[in-house]
Amino acid sequence: MLDAIDRLRRFNRAVTREVGALDHSYLGRGRPLGAARVLQLITPQGTDIADIRAKLALDSGLLSRLLRALEAEALIQLATDPIDRRRRTAQLTPAGQTEMAAYEAIGYARAAETLARAGSRPQALIDAMDLIATTLLGDQIEIRDADASDPAAIACLDAYYQLLTEKIPSLSRDMLTLPLTDPEAYRPPHGGFLIAWSDDLPIGTVSLRPLDKTTAEVKRLWVDPSARGQGLARRLMHTVESRAKTLGYSQLKLDTNAALTEAIALYRRDGWQDIPAYTSFPATLWLGKTL
Repeated sequence: MLDAIDRLRRFNRAVTREVGALDHSYLGRGRPLGAARVLQLITPQGTDIADIRAKLALDSGLLSRLLRALEAEALIQLATDPIDRRRRTAQLTPAGQTEMAAYEAIGYARAAETLARAGSRPQALIDAMDLIATTLLGDQIEIRDADASDPAAIACLDAYYQLLTEKIPSLSRDMLTLPLTDPEAYRPPHGGFLIAWSDDLPIGTVSLRPLDKTTAEVKRLWVDPSARGQGLARRLMHTVESRAKTLGYSQLKLDTNAALTEAIALYRRDGWQDIPAYTSFPATLWLGKTL
């Protein structure tokens, strides 16, 4: 039997072949994968070259050669920021936008073919790919502000509610409402709604709403299964606590259910203490923290 390292290397070989990493002409468009990936990160509005380098973990020399090659094809334009002369940007030309549309169409068709090969288990394949991608992109996870009414926020909350119904036997999905009835409470300067992103996939959330002038409530901590065990829940909690301080709160509260054992263990490790009940079912445990 292959051990873990051998199985990982087998996977790497399969992905290398599947994505065409060794092809001289990636997806038949006349340039290798590296140049195509750089092109895919450039927008018509312009993208900071430093951001492209960080996203792809490329050294400056290689990135410069790829950018010059794309510029020679008239697919991009390079420019220096007139305000910050150290900052350079790349912008798609009309020809570049046409080329990107071709890549998108071919890539979408290839992805559909791959999913079709999964037979009756496409979701299992997608879940496995999410786990792998989130693990590999762990150093690039970003926590950003969102509005509680945004589609990504609603998707995160829906996944959180699904988790609750799986963990708490007496809770049904029709007892939980979406969208939130009080989205204004989660907007600055009173509260906040945070989403953790892995590339373009939302993988976690936590939110904050006011209870009074000095106290805010932390709500709906959730991390996608693909990102669990990597410290993201703690990072989200530390971020929302920092946000509460910035907004002027000195006390935090939260309610939870005894069935959510992993979350409760996290809260206690981070100094949350038992407090009197201030909400009702499905909460069975109430915690507080002084900032």
